[in-house]
Amino acid sequence: MAGPSVTIYPPGAAPPVADNRFSRLIPSQSLAVVSEFTLESGVTLQDVSVGFRTWGKLNDARDNVMVICHALTGSSDVEDWWGPLLGPSHAFDPSRYFIFCANVTGSPYGTASPVTKNPSRSDGGWWGPEFPATTVRDDVRLHKLLLDHLGVETVAVVIGGSMGGMAVLEWPLTAPKGYVRNICPIATSARHSAWGISWGEAQRQSIYSDPEYESGWYAPDGEGPKRGLSAARMAALLTYRSRDSFESRFGRKEVDSDSESAKKGAGGAAKRRIGAVVGRGKVTDALGLPRTPAERAEAVHNDGHQPFAGASRPASPPPSAASLSSALSDVAQNGGGESEGDLPLKPNGDPLPPPSPPSIFSAQSYLRYQGDKFVSRFDANCYIHLTRKMDAHDVGRGRPASPPPLSLIPPGALVIAISTDGLFTLTEQRELAASMPDAELVVIDSPDGHDGFLLEFEQINEHVLRFLHARLPEVYAGAPLVDPDRVGDADKGFDVKKASLFGEAEGDDQDITRW
Repeated sequence: MAGPSVTIYPPGAAPPVADNRFSRLIPSQSLAVVSEFTLESGVTLQDVSVGFRTWGKLNDARDNVMVICHALTGSSDVEDWWGPLLGPSHAFDPSRYFIFCANVTGSPYGTASPVTKNPSRSDGGWWGPEFPATTVRDDVRLHKLLLDHLGVETVAVVIGGSMGGMAVLEWPLTAPKGYVRNICPIATSARHSAWGISWGEAQRQSIYSDPEYESGWYAPDGEGPKRGLSAARMAALLTYRSRDSFESRFGRKEVDSDSESAKKGAGGAAKRRIGAVVGRGKVTDALGLPRTPAERAEAVHNDGHQPFAGASRPASPPPSAASLSSALSDVAQNGGGESEGDLPLKPNGDPLPPPSPPSIFSAQSYLRYQGDKFVSRFDANCYIHLTRKMDAHDVGRGRPASPPPLSLIPPGALVIAISTDGLFTLTEQRELAASMPDAELVVIDSPDGHDGFLLEFEQINEHVLRFLHARLPEVYAGAPLVDPDRVGDADKGFDVKKASLFGEAEGDDQDITRW
């Protein structure tokens, strides 16, 4: 019986089913359309798009394949989020490997998800919240269809971290025996923990609490539940980093509310300079700053809050047309300045000092900046879908308990842990390595918590490269398949030159200690 057909669209030629503002963020990726695909749940999808990228060249045996699996909010663009590892003589060497990375189902970056078109809808609308649940195993089976189409016989190694590490574990268990020869799971687990499930739930509730969520039926190209998604990202970031990393970078430092940092991170100064602001029946001064002690207290209390479009506030008498006209005229003529007689007085009769914007801690500003940055590149329905996919991860689900599934993993796996990881703990990594035959555990020393797997490029490169040379000596025995000069700079080092869109690296011009 013939399998589903696969059609490949080169970069810049996205099929209509997958053309949206998120998939366009990766102009360098190819897109495949699989005619039909049946999920673990039994639901059959039609015209399933898959975003993917490849580097390097298949050898004659078609077995020099390296599969890289991305994390929760990552994409197929390994150059963006693991770029320092990609290049000749580096761990991900396109001169010797055929490197493949595909976007997972439910992600907004080209693969079938809540933001792709639903072929069964006559109006050509998007899936939205009706997109069916998918699993890590679904992704493995779908991506293997692409590898089959590309002529791959076997996979030399599968590498990935976090949610990508979950896929790494599923590849040898889901694909036919012997198809995957080596694996390297990084900062992951054999089953998602109660801790991880709980954090995912808290993040989803942040999205659900946004009135703009509308049960998932917001317009994908509109505003949507950006405030809720931003809050979810902030909460997630705290699980990705560590207490000590935040303390050393930010401490109790404050940011000047008029600085570029505050404008990006808090949106405060940029939004306050609005001439005159009408709120609760009052007109503020030219900077949008409150005039009375009560109004100042309220402003400090609500610093960082972004009111919803339809949000209501306690009723108070609206300003009369005359008073509003007078106030606005004062702003126009005097910049909103107040005479001494207009200012509230201290008990001794002296006027109170001019109001100033509330101080913002550097840590607050950084979180707000990251939240705002994230909502410009991700979709809330996709975020909900992917966190539920992680919740469902358990290599033992539906499989015989004897022999234990992990005992069937190819021997000699390399398990990489991050010393300060609070999301996928060192204990979990030890258990994982102990459950697989002849597996090696390496602990990366990093103060940055879980995100160390996206930041400690030099250490990860060293251990992965050593592992690959030991496990796959035949790949390195002959001459490179591709001229190394055509696929990168062997001496480029591990410094991040530009900020990552889909990862955590900030780049030389985005030092997070500025926040």
